Formats: sequence, structure tokens, C-alpha cells
Amino acid sequence: MHITRFTDYTLRVLIQVAAQSPQPCTIAEVATHYNISRNHLMKVVQALSQRGYLAAQRGKNGGLQLPRPAAEINLGQLIRDCEQERPLVECFGSDNQCVITSACRLKSLLAEAQEAFFSVLDRYTLADLVGTVHRQALIELLQLPHHPDEHSLDYS
Repeated sequence: MHITRFTDYTLRVLIQVAAQSPQPCTIAEVATHYNISRNHLMKVVQALSQRGYLAAQRGKNGGLQLPRPAAEINLGQLIRDCEQERPLVECFGSDNQCVITSACRLKSLLAEAQEAFFSVLDRYTLADLVGTVHRQALIELLQLPHHPDEHSLDYS
């Protein structure tokens, strides 16, 4: 299985936003921490905001935040949402031009493999990626600001 760069960036943005919570973060901060183009991240953030995965607030005290707890953001659904327009192989798409589709068993095997991939992801949430155990390491690696009330947050 392969996920696109867009989905990879989606996961990175959400991991940083969750790790930095309750403090909002900016696109510029995410771009700096991951060494990713701001232009690419703007597209990712816009899509995440439209799909309800991020809340983006403009202005001096603005930034990116999760609109709901990290435990309510299912990774399988998130990745399905990001990858929905990108079929695994041509025969999964509406514009299939493959001449052997009617006799090919590969489509059903790949569909089964793809479902197995998503069934594993369906067992996890964003909180599993940024749980109490991993949060401190993420804060240190990304050099995120520490918050005095961070011990009271429940990410597990």
C-alpha cells in the first residue's frame, strides 16, 4: 500500500496540532518543524478544515486546533477521506480503461488487501499517535512549546 504525500502531510499536521494542544500552532510552525513547503501545507490545512478535522482561526491569537478530541479522529477514516479520489489501481476508478478487467482476478485481491490495510487503521485514532507516552517525545523532537497544564490533558 502507498499513501500520497498529501496524506503524509495530513498526518504530520494533525500530529503536531494534537501534540501542541491546547496551544494553537500555525502553518509556518508546521512547515518549519517538518521542513515542508508552506504552499503544500496550506492546501492540506484547507482540506482538513473543510472536512472538519481542523479548526483554523485567523488573527493574532489564531492558529490551528483540533475541533474535537484526538480520540475521536479515526485514522482509517481520515486516510480514506484523503485518498478517496486516488484509486489504488486503474480498475478501481470510474475511468478504467484496462482491457483485461472482466477476466482479471487482481482487482478482487487488491480490494481485499486494501480492506485489510484500512481495517488495521480503523483500530487507531490520532490519540494513539499522540498519547501520553509519545507526546513528550514529540514535543522535544519538534521543539514545541511546553504548557504548564499539559499534564492535565488526556490524549490516551
